[in-house]
Amino acid sequence: MPGQPTREQLAALVDHTLLKPEATHADVAALVAEAVELGVYAVCVSPSMVPIAVQAVGAAGAGGLRVATVAGFPSGKHVSTVKAHEAAQAAASGATEIDMVIDVGAALAGDLDAVRSDIEAVRCAVAGAVLKVIVESAVLLCQANERALADVCHVAEAAGADFVKTSTGFHPAGGASLRAVALMTEAVGGRLGVKASGGIRTAADAIALVDAGATRLGLSSTRAVLDGLSQPQLLP
Repeated sequence: MPGQPTREQLAALVDHTLLKPEATHADVAALVAEAVELGVYAVCVSPSMVPIAVQAVGAAGAGGLRVATVAGFPSGKHVSTVKAHEAAQAAASGATEIDMVIDVGAALAGDLDAVRSDIEAVRCAVAGAVLKVIVESAVLLCQANERALADVCHVAEAAGADFVKTSTGFHPAGGASLRAVALMTEAVGGRLGVKASGGIRTAADAIALVDAGATRLGLSSTRAVLDGLSQPQLLP
């Protein structure tokens, strides 16, 4: 997407996200209403909120709006069978996209077989859903190296993922970065999507990440980001 995207083009890449533990049913309904207004690709909510989001999408007549959710979130330290069950239940409730968190500790220890089997368990449980694998790129880059991040992306691909995703947005190491997105994009070579998520709060941030290779954006400040496209300082 060379140059500045239009508001519609950027919105079409967005998973409009609400994963705060204090979110209520009313908050999720409002999220869906805002998503419809903004023209985003999907909403991403906590697993317990999937039925609420699906109901709100149906009531709004917004059949093109996808409902995504998370599994093993945010620590990734859940047992694989628990992640798989959580993902399967969400899919049965109407979620069409699952963002699962890997066991980052296993990745840091070099136990890529464990990372792969963890992803495969969820992949098998939700064969018909889009699977995004959250790798916590900031942790891998900070505590390991670029090779570790690339290796995890390759493992995710081998395990059947559709996307690799930078971050939960909940880890103190940080969220999406241009360096991580560029490395992840190179690792998957266009065979998988790359979702940038965590700490994206301005239009400039979003555009830079897309230019670096992101094909999806996880945003909680979606309106502010899209409104930023009209700011004079962002014009060519």
